[in-house]
Amino acid sequence: MTHDRSLAGAYVLGALDDDERRAFDDHLTGCAGCRREVAELEEVRDVLGEVPPEALLYGPPDDHAVLDRVLGRLRAEQGARDRSRRLYALAAGIVVLAGVAVGGVLAGRASVDVPPPVALPSATATAQPPGTLRGTTVDPTSNVRLTASVVPVAHWVKVTAAVTGIPLGENCRLVIVGKDGSREVAGGWIVSEKGAAGGTTLEGTAALDAGQVARVEIVNTSGRTFASLPL
Repeated sequence: MTHDRSLAGAYVLGALDDDERRAFDDHLTGCAGCRREVAELEEVRDVLGEVPPEALLYGPPDDHAVLDRVLGRLRAEQGARDRSRRLYALAAGIVVLAGVAVGGVLAGRASVDVPPPVALPSATATAQPPGTLRGTTVDPTSNVRLTASVVPVAHWVKVTAAVTGIPLGENCRLVIVGKDGSREVAGGWIVSEKGAAGGTTLEGTAALDAGQVARVEIVNTSGRTFASLPL
């Protein structure tokens, strides 16, 4: 299987059937490019929730002509109830444009700052895959609160983190630390005003087996550790 953005978009949006999803999971194990693609698409997937319903019904202001055309195409396909991959690929593209329209702060593999932070599902509310790691910590020095889950997928992991208490403007990284001391950056963001006030939720991936994960850390680019969560 080769790198395919439309498949990555369909994977993130849950449009693949079971066989296709298993095949794509296997492909992700050996394709760093697709893992990055999935992580980036997951990070902006929820941006459409920030777009007011009026934008989908009547279109954005005149100075957003590109977004207007894309929204028009999406409405037309929705009206025809076209459930093909083309719709999902288009949706994956539109969230990027929508992220610009609503002023989200994206930097590299940055996430979208969402106040208040989205609480991670409880174990009783949602069945978690075997081997899922979860935890919460509040750093006594920085007073930063970190809640994270690490979900095993083939020979890599998907990480979701909700972070509060980091000051405005900090350039942060979500780091997965292995039991062997290895460190892998799973995501990053610059704290916006909304993020400083209400927290940030982000998702990322790391090429580690879940059984090899020792902890999740939030650090800045100067090397300061805001929070460290043993798992």
